[in-house]
Amino acid sequence: MKLHDLRAPRGARRPRKRVGRGDGSGHGSFSGRGMKGQNSRSGGGVRPGFEGGQLPLARALPKMRGFTNIFKKKFSIVNVASLARFMADGEVNPRRLAEEGIVRDANTPVKILGRGDLSIALTVEAHKFSESARRKIEAAGGTAKEIG
Repeated sequence: MKLHDLRAPRGARRPRKRVGRGDGSGHGSFSGRGMKGQNSRSGGGVRPGFEGGQLPLARALPKMRGFTNIFKKKFSIVNVASLARFMADGEVNPRRLAEEGIVRDANTPVKILGRGDLSIALTVEAHKFSESARRKIEAAGGTAKEIG
């Protein structure tokens, strides 16, 4: 088969419908527009969104305010109080938090917040820390390391 042998499959190419060319054509007299009415007239029809006088959907729905930031980062939130269950001088990271069931997914970035108290020294690795959480961890003798 060569390029000049290529053909569209049978029935794929249909002739243009020529309306208004006599009754014998099957598309004569009313040219497929029906007998009367708004859509049978030239220039007839309604604008997009028009619902025959009923309050259009675009006006009936409350307007959406603001926008949703599609680039927003989602963090798993962990409070300082949740870290108290770990052993003293231990290392806490997102993987350990997931093993303990404190966060659901070890791959989601973790942010440590400052609610609660901490009395044991821990090395905490997380993606973000609030200022109060960092202060409480360091006051207990531990260190707060930011990762990635």
